Amino acid sequence: MSRPVPDRAKPGRATRPAPAVTEIEHRALMSAFPTGVAVITALDEEDRPHGLTCTSLASVTLSPPTLLVCLDTRSGTLGAIRHGGQFAVNLLHSRSQRVAEIFSTPVPDRFGQVRWHRSTRLGVPWLVEDAFALAACTVSGSVLVGDHEVVFGEVREIMVGDDVPLLYGMRRFATWLPDSLPGCTVS
Repeated sequence: MSRPVPDRAKPGRATRPAPAVTEIEHRALMSAFPTGVAVITALDEEDRPHGLTCTSLASVTLSPPTLLVCLDTRSGTLGAIRHGGQFAVNLLHSRSQRVAEIFSTPVPDRFGQVRWHRSTRLGVPWLVEDAFALAACTVSGSVLVGDHEVVFGEVREIMVGDDVPLLYGMRRFATWLPDSLPGCTVS
């Protein structure tokens, strides 16, 4: 038998929302959650590649195949995605920490430091040597949330290899140890 949920908003009593946590507290919470590392890439109106390291990536639905990425509204990569209406998700393999760091810092020519080529169907930048799985997506929608935009992408093209993903959590990079799968111990 279920118990009734208490009504906290009693007539005649004002309710106050709980205070929001600070950015520092929220960052500490999320840093404790390990996740895969991706580089999101796109081309701007002058056909120049843009990209950034992203750990805010999730699958949304299988039909149609859709994923989402969360990007800072000030990002040049987001500007390129808005312009072109498409982007790539490059899931980095365990040996690509340097690439993750290049695309997470203000480096003048990020694409001059990595090898890349255009995907077959959409022509978005793929980091084939540094990623074990890639997806080319067309934008199907977006939602502004605070200082980030959640961009939904319908997957149009995929290339998947056989490798171990790069992970990030607790403010450091790690990998699954292949011998430990499926228990997934991190190094």
